[in-house]
Amino acid sequence: MHDSIPASWSPVLSPVLDSPEARQLGGWIRAQEDGGAEVYPPRGMRLAALELTPLDEVKVVILGQDPYHGPGQAHGLSFSVPDGVKTPPSLRNIFKELSSDLGVSPPPHGDLSRWARQGVLLLNNSLTVEAGKAGSHAGKGWDAITDACVAAVAARPEPTVFILWGTHAQAKAKRIPELSGQSRHLIIASPHPSPLSAHRGFFGSRPFSQTNDFLKAHGRKPIAW
Repeated sequence: MHDSIPASWSPVLSPVLDSPEARQLGGWIRAQEDGGAEVYPPRGMRLAALELTPLDEVKVVILGQDPYHGPGQAHGLSFSVPDGVKTPPSLRNIFKELSSDLGVSPPPHGDLSRWARQGVLLLNNSLTVEAGKAGSHAGKGWDAITDACVAAVAARPEPTVFILWGTHAQAKAKRIPELSGQSRHLIIASPHPSPLSAHRGFFGSRPFSQTNDFLKAHGRKPIAW
């Protein structure tokens, strides 16, 4: 994968990364790049979610499907784009719901690094994608790695919020045994913030206030969204 595993996640991910499936994934990505394919995000950014949010600091998990596949958009955090890049439609809808929920004005950019540094794990199911081809790296081996991340968070004793937007994220969570029957965690599930589905129940779902109310009720510092 070209990127080194952050120290806090290494005990969890090292066994997975030693598996034949993970080695095959790394080789497959290298072959794609060597063959001229442009892969997003760039090397060095693919594990940004794990770098900015150490395992022992996770308070919230927001699951995405795969990175943005447009030039300059993906930088390793689900739903986030670098400062200076036009805010994508789904993220604009996230900001609309944030404004409606907590009265927070939409920020002037789409970089969610500030959330990540407060303990919001912005994790995609696949951590790479080919330029212009959404979902192109799905089913290539990332699932085992990102499932291990979610399972590790769910196995911790600290009460944590899992925000699952859309059927893809919800299906992924159901495959994590550690989430079954864990009353100490809060699962917030709603339609995806995409313009195609946001009006079916994402708007008005109030995930941000629900998250902070839960964190405060369990003695954890709320997120400054």
